Amino acid sequence: MPLALSAFTKWIGPPRSHGGRIALALAVVYLAWGSAYLAVHVALEAFPPLLLSGLRNLIAGIGLFLFAVRRASAWPTLIQARNAGIVGTMLVGFSSGLLAFGMRSVGTGTAAVMVATVPLFATIISAVAGRPIAKGEWAAVALGLAGIFILNHGDSSNSSTSGSIVILCAALFWAGGAHLASRLALPADLFLSTALQIGLGGAISTVIAVAGGERVAALGFGSLFAFVYLMVVATMAAYVAYGFLIRHTSPIVASSCMYVNPIVAVALGAMMLGEPVTGSTLIATGVILASVALSFWFDRRRAA
Repeated sequence: MPLALSAFTKWIGPPRSHGGRIALALAVVYLAWGSAYLAVHVALEAFPPLLLSGLRNLIAGIGLFLFAVRRASAWPTLIQARNAGIVGTMLVGFSSGLLAFGMRSVGTGTAAVMVATVPLFATIISAVAGRPIAKGEWAAVALGLAGIFILNHGDSSNSSTSGSIVILCAALFWAGGAHLASRLALPADLFLSTALQIGLGGAISTVIAVAGGERVAALGFGSLFAFVYLMVVATMAAYVAYGFLIRHTSPIVASSCMYVNPIVAVALGAMMLGEPVTGSTLIATGVILASVALSFWFDRRRAA
């Protein structure tokens, strides 16, 4: 798969401009992680939650590592490898694992809505860490949360309180991991850094899951296909794109996927699982997209 991916990338050619690469990375993250909620819902039919997160990231990390070592100009230091393990544990071991655990009792659209609180957590963590936050950035976060509230208000599904709390904790760990990724010294090569993060995080999750007694049930075609999709698209491709965004944009732009993901998740949930789409969903879509546009505008002002 890595060789085929490399050949395909060379054939189509990546965008040459910096803005074009950012746009491509955002598109990959928006679509891959927006559809990941549906894939997790299907994969949970055969995989227990923590083992699902661990195996998909462990195998993806190994595959991406084999691809990365062929192009990396220098090996990471022990400190860089340690930092990659810390970030991977936050993003993969805690965040992805808790998300899968919470989705056993929470619908795909509702889960995506709650994960969309990541930009709020990211802004708060940045403020606590000493980064000056402009009023406009707070306004963009507030507008995004208003869209989330509208979207959640129109949700008519039955979701457990404990599952919702677990998913909110997953959002907090994701924001913390993204903050550490922008602060800690990581391997200079993006692919190698991403491979170590998801590989080490997945290994930790897998060990904990196996030690806790989690085992894979009988595999069907749907659950197996969902697992492969999560491993290749939602993990290998999306994490590389997200790592690029963390390095080349602000936290609020990198986290804007958390606002768009609910739109993709709700749409796929309605088409594939029959989850209801209300008028609140349509209104919330416009509000959330407006918050993303405002985030980009303030980010460009800050860069200028």
